[in-house]
Amino acid sequence: MTALSVMLVTVLGGLGVFLLGMKHLSEGLQAVAGRELRRIMALATTHRAAGVGTGVVSTILVQSSSIISVMLVGFVSSGLMTLQQAINVIIGANIGTTATVWIVAFAPDPQVLGLAGLGLGGVLYFFVRGERPHNAGLAVLGLGLVFLGMYFMSKGVAPIRQSPDIQAVFARMGATTLGGVALVALVAAVFTAVIQSSAASIAIAMTLASQQLITYEMAIAVLFGANIGTTATAWLAAIGGTASARRTALAHTLSNVLGSLVFLPLVLPVFVPMGKALFPNWAVVTETAKGPMLLGVMAPIAVTDTVFSALRGLLFFPFVKPFAALVERLVPQKDEEKPHLSVLKMGVRLSPVIACDQALLEIHFMKESNLDLLACARRVVAGEADESVENHILHREDILDNVQREVTEFLGSIMTKRLPQDVAERARRLLRLTDELESISDECAQVLKVVRRLRRQKQTMSEASVALLLKVHDRVSAFAGRITPLIRSPRVPFDLEAVQAESTGIHEFIRDCRRIQLGRIGPEDPGSSIRVLGELDIINAYERVRAYYLNCAETLFGGKR
Repeated sequence: MTALSVMLVTVLGGLGVFLLGMKHLSEGLQAVAGRELRRIMALATTHRAAGVGTGVVSTILVQSSSIISVMLVGFVSSGLMTLQQAINVIIGANIGTTATVWIVAFAPDPQVLGLAGLGLGGVLYFFVRGERPHNAGLAVLGLGLVFLGMYFMSKGVAPIRQSPDIQAVFARMGATTLGGVALVALVAAVFTAVIQSSAASIAIAMTLASQQLITYEMAIAVLFGANIGTTATAWLAAIGGTASARRTALAHTLSNVLGSLVFLPLVLPVFVPMGKALFPNWAVVTETAKGPMLLGVMAPIAVTDTVFSALRGLLFFPFVKPFAALVERLVPQKDEEKPHLSVLKMGVRLSPVIACDQALLEIHFMKESNLDLLACARRVVAGEADESVENHILHREDILDNVQREVTEFLGSIMTKRLPQDVAERARRLLRLTDELESISDECAQVLKVVRRLRRQKQTMSEASVALLLKVHDRVSAFAGRITPLIRSPRVPFDLEAVQAESTGIHEFIRDCRRIQLGRIGPEDPGSSIRVLGELDIINAYERVRAYYLNCAETLFGGKR
């Protein structure tokens, strides 16, 4: 194997270890801080400054601005957060993500730290019982892999010093002019979009700079490109989704691109001199086992990354409202468009706790839709519904079928990941609620279909039959009105035995009504059997609705939300 092949294998292997470490670190931190992250993200809706702070803290917690951007796509597309609030969080997330660069910059010995992280994380993960130590161990293992990946990448690029051809390539990309800075930033943006990790791109640039393979100016230019390329992950979540999802992704991209364009001309005259002034000893060459290195160059790169992100945030913070309005004009929303969970692709990284919150929001839509469908079904039974009401029932039932499918696929994909036990139980309850609520919409559509069938058969229900059916409807609808407010988070306490007793009473009432209807069949009315069979179908549909709402109550009572 040639020296070049060994170098490429080592660098690519190191990059793979780094990215795997970031994945495990993020998943472990999400599992440990899931509930806290949920509460922190909720603060974004309270105040503009709180939104920025939310972005900073939540990104530090999960060590990934890409995950936060995907969450925001889901929040905005589901209606849990406005676009303006999401932009505030994006500003904070861009600042919070620089924490990873600081960790990389001030790590004393990546090899020792990496092995120590693997050792400590392995003990927590494999030998300590308990869910929280298990998840903490995964996070520490991930951090160890991050440092070990840095070590391998650093070791792999060291031989480049002996390759004049590769050094010539780096020299041609020198960032000595504004055009050179822009070219380096463009390459960094493309590379970051491919690997979906700005931290990895910046870590590679810091490694190359410390090895004196690229200049300090080139490393600073990489910062600008990496901040643009990292927005690609949000687009993966938004493609094929609603206008709200595309708006969020576009806001993330535009804010990073415009911020980079504004400050890119200041790289050579401002940012580079600033870093050198703050760290006058950055260019001191230190002899190491790998050869002479600029170990001090990492600190000014980390500081410059944070200063750039903070300045970009200050630039956009006063103009969030008009900026959001601009994005909304660029991506218009259709009147008939309804938020869907399908904007969240199954392969996109997402916190399971936040995923459950988004699924619950869709369930809220389903439960309110069912109350509306029940009201429409009453008008159908009473003969007061026109064609628009009947079409509305069928259209809304189709929508709920689609929502149920999306929620099932979405939560199913989340449940394949590592989940805390309480989150897994919650996801299962949400799946059960989704199934019950979708079945209720089917029964409302069934009532309409029976009435239409009787209409085609020229069968007219008597006033007595209509009055009895309306009594059945009102009892079931009142029961639905009692159960629906219970479908929320956090769980509200209720008396399950009282709910079951009420359900039993409705069941017995429906049984009596069914017996009354069967008594209406008689020889004096030749068509009575066909009509009564239809009326019994309607009664049976309401009986199933009652059972579905009882199932919802029992599901809610079965565990904490």
